[in-house]
Amino acid sequence: MMPAMAKIQVSVLLLLYIAIQCGSLNVDTISSDIKIKNVDRSIDISSQLVKITSKVTLENTGKVPVKNFLLSVEGGAKSNLAFISAKDHNNKDLRLVETTVKGYDQVKFWRVELKEAINVASTAIIATESVYTKALQPFPTAITQQEDQLVKYNGNLYFYSPYPVVSQKTNVVLNTKSVESFTKIKPFSQQDGTIAYGSYSNISPFTEKELNIHYKNNSPFLTVTRLARLIEVSHWGNIAIEETVEIEHTGAKLKGPFSRYDYQQDHHSGPASVRSYKTFLPASASDVYYRDTNGNISTSNMKVKKDSVELDLRPRYPLFGGWRSHYTLGYNVPSYEYLYHSGNEYLLKMRAVDHVFDDMQVDELVTKIILPEGSTNIVVNFPFTVTRLSDSLHYTYLDTKGRPVITFTKQNVVENHIQDFQIRYTFPRLLMLQEPLLVVGFLYTLFLCVIIYVRLDFSIHKPEHQHKD
Repeated sequence: MMPAMAKIQVSVLLLLYIAIQCGSLNVDTISSDIKIKNVDRSIDISSQLVKITSKVTLENTGKVPVKNFLLSVEGGAKSNLAFISAKDHNNKDLRLVETTVKGYDQVKFWRVELKEAINVASTAIIATESVYTKALQPFPTAITQQEDQLVKYNGNLYFYSPYPVVSQKTNVVLNTKSVESFTKIKPFSQQDGTIAYGSYSNISPFTEKELNIHYKNNSPFLTVTRLARLIEVSHWGNIAIEETVEIEHTGAKLKGPFSRYDYQQDHHSGPASVRSYKTFLPASASDVYYRDTNGNISTSNMKVKKDSVELDLRPRYPLFGGWRSHYTLGYNVPSYEYLYHSGNEYLLKMRAVDHVFDDMQVDELVTKIILPEGSTNIVVNFPFTVTRLSDSLHYTYLDTKGRPVITFTKQNVVENHIQDFQIRYTFPRLLMLQEPLLVVGFLYTLFLCVIIYVRLDFSIHKPEHQHKD
């Protein structure tokens, strides 16, 4: 039989384990004290991304102040969601914590923590933003060189929320008057490349109503299938950055042959193709190179501006639907703009991902940061959720133990993810002398060997000297 004390210890450990597991699940409940008084929503589908911004007026109908509320995304759209955020009336970012609600397993929830509680019978205005990738589908899926690209958008006509909505309006931005068909639920209006819906009153929680729009969209449907970003930090005043980009045109595929003669003669030929695109580098970027497996690509142009370096990248051939390209872009930046130190403690603050092109979408981002040899006590802070891979070592000239490499990946990246990560580490400043001393020691040893070699006599017989009488 198990002793009584052992049983008590096992029971306590079991209860502690259950408490930890339950706490890590972040289970929330839907408050009946919150009501959404009004929603002004904008759906921008003028590019390859779907950008939804909403101005939400929350009302506290309960008897105690409200410190948080829930945001939700319907099950059919959560796989396309790349970014979501919320701001208060002062335009300050609010903290979002991913959570769950019992009975709604197919819905994705976030708990938004307010900086100021909503008092009883009071309201608060919250601005939310969400970005969806691959939510626009080409239809037809294949077009000829001369045809325009038509796409379909399928979404929700109503603001999807766990709370009742008293009133709401939705504006859909198309930036084109060429609309094949769209959902017509009164009241609605269409003018100047926009479709306005509403207002609609007294919408129940979790209400869905299909919104379909079929329209012309010749904006670049470029997808970076893989972006490998390498950042090599040097304490000698330089940070080298190299990006290896695999890109694909994910719009309607090219049907039939491609005529380069027609493409060059007729400027309107290939309206959905991509001839070139612009990328922006830091203003301090220098020694820029742009090349592929065949060598340097000389068709690019660089323009230095006050706050950035603008690169006009032109692939070796235009990109049509289903076509791919691959290139490497590299440059250097001064370390004093991104690396800070106090004694032996260092802080590196750089972008996890940088601008590739406007309205970009990246399927897979892999970022590697190579720190100086001898760096220890490494602590990394990311601005968003990433998957950190195991650390490794990188060896280059004059290295003895290897340089630590921090690697992380993220799927479904958009421009909103252009944010800074932070790496804190310890580096003894005396190690700065390691490489110069290795060079001096090598040269000293080499010269010593040469001196010894020229002074040695390897002849078998010594020369006989003639003596004069």
